[in-house]
Amino acid sequence: MRLGPAVLEARSLTVSYGETRAVDAVDLALRPGSRTAIMGPSGSGKSTLVHALAGVVRPDAGEVWFEDERLDQLSEAERSRRRLSRMGMVFQFGDLVPELTVVENVMLPLQVLGEKARPARARALEMLDALGVADLADRRTGTVSGGQVQRAAVARSLVHGPSVVLADEPTGALDSLTAEQVLDTMVAVTSAAGAALVVVTHDHVVASHLDDLVVVRDGRVAEAAVA
Repeated sequence: MRLGPAVLEARSLTVSYGETRAVDAVDLALRPGSRTAIMGPSGSGKSTLVHALAGVVRPDAGEVWFEDERLDQLSEAERSRRRLSRMGMVFQFGDLVPELTVVENVMLPLQVLGEKARPARARALEMLDALGVADLADRRTGTVSGGQVQRAAVARSLVHGPSVVLADEPTGALDSLTAEQVLDTMVAVTSAAGAALVVVTHDHVVASHLDDLVVVRDGRVAEAAVA
């Protein structure tokens, strides 16, 4: 087990949809610098778990602690501010703002935090370059491919130096070579910053790039292997 306090922790976390427990009394501690794959069959509760950890979904029971603060007790606006300032989020289909250019999307977290446009653009271009799509910076997101949108979304999740990056199937829209390059960049950037990285995936090749493995079945942690 890693030493040191958790940066993000679930304690008896439970999320229900009607009679179904999507997440059932899960305990999970993510340490700074940890790299964790969450795997499991479709419908096992993986995505709901990540959304609850991020404060997108409020749990029905249990607790979520983020940087020594009880995240689940905060208001929706306060949880949103924590995500914008201290977390990076990546979803399977990118979820970029279509009215903005690629670089403007990546700049967003920095500008929300008060960064001026020029340095925010410079940092965004650095991240886009690291992910191989800097040449698309000034194009609207609707004019680039799904894989390119996803790489821009990964850049956006990393640009502000978050303490935790939560990625739900971030390589699902990518070919195998691009997926490996994107994952390597995510690992390198989060490792350099000492940030925790969590990747939900069905792909054992993706999981092999990460140190720890959590297997979820029927809303419960069925297996956990921590390096």
